[in-house]
Amino acid sequence: MKRRVVITGMGIYSCLGKNLEEVQHSLYNGISGIILDPVRKEMGFRSGLTAKLEVPNLKGILSRNQRVYMPEQASYAYVSTAEALKNANLDQDYLDTHEVGILYGNDSSADPVVRSVDIMRDKKDTTLIGSGAIFQSMNSTVTMNLACLFKLKGMNMTVSAACASGSHAIGLGALLIQNGLQDCVVCGGAQEVNPFSVGSFDGISAFSVREHEPTKASRPFDRDRDGLVPGGGAATVIIESYESAVKRGAPILAEVCGYGFSSNGDHISVPNVDGPVRSLEMAIRAAGMDIRDIGYVNAHATSTPVGDKNEAKAIAQVLGSHKPEVTSTKSMTGHEMWMAGASEIIYSTLMMKNGFIAPNLNFENPDEDSAMLNIPVVRVEKNFDVFLSNSFGFGGTNSTLIVKNL
Repeated sequence: MKRRVVITGMGIYSCLGKNLEEVQHSLYNGISGIILDPVRKEMGFRSGLTAKLEVPNLKGILSRNQRVYMPEQASYAYVSTAEALKNANLDQDYLDTHEVGILYGNDSSADPVVRSVDIMRDKKDTTLIGSGAIFQSMNSTVTMNLACLFKLKGMNMTVSAACASGSHAIGLGALLIQNGLQDCVVCGGAQEVNPFSVGSFDGISAFSVREHEPTKASRPFDRDRDGLVPGGGAATVIIESYESAVKRGAPILAEVCGYGFSSNGDHISVPNVDGPVRSLEMAIRAAGMDIRDIGYVNAHATSTPVGDKNEAKAIAQVLGSHKPEVTSTKSMTGHEMWMAGASEIIYSTLMMKNGFIAPNLNFENPDEDSAMLNIPVVRVEKNFDVFLSNSFGFGGTNSTLIVKNL
């Protein structure tokens, strides 16, 4: 018998808020975190749209020697993880005496690399780069920093799977727990928000140019969508075996009951329908439930023409006549990329625990594919006990999670 996997803590730092309470308020009231950044226009960006986020000030919380190894996204992840551990009632004594693991999604650390290269080219002296640069610039920067700061002694690994990274981190953590290899894993995803991290996206015209109305630029499933809006931050989910949670009297929020994954085996940047369908079906099989039990779907839908179209087809194909509410919280946050698969589990859990579904902002005109789905444009007051969350990424990586209320 595989062990049950439950969520006992959550923490978040996003454009919707710097903690769970602020984020829940934004979700409930349909508040967008998207702005127009004039600095990006000065840098030559085609689109200056981005999520609004400030780097947390950790002076007085962490020492200078600790902070020097941390890039922007590790700072976000530290804040979200501290909140998640607190909410899960996991103190440092417990972390010191148990093998708690960490699996965190992160697939870039551009800013430290750019700064290091600038120094090398300008000064012709590598000793001026600084001792922290190598640790800041590695893709594994988040897990290496958090594992050391919180003294974690279990699994220590970064999941790099493009925009499915955060979701895969939770799914893989669940597999470790189900098979008795870990009792508790800190999972999540982090995304840097600096211009250097997304300049190449802008260069291929991936971003919306609806700059005159920033909060209306991210339009998942809408016929007139013209591209995504970049976002970021960090989201942390504490998962552990049901037995472990009960033994230590932990708060049990929900159960991770299904994880599905697939690869499109197709184009590197253009998604198809078959890959997502297989990911959805695998998650539903793993959960061992009827599709009619699914009360809400948090779609990957990033506001790109082809991506939203094919996801709508996949959802409609798998769910058939069952039509639960489908929304993309990216209409409020933009695309949080490596973080999105984790943050959207938190957004959806907050909605499930509080009996509402946040609106799919800016959905004014359906196309022939989104018309097949039940997409609410205003907040829905609804009690539901199961949700499904999709995350898809470049290279055709797909992840689907199903979470049940407890």
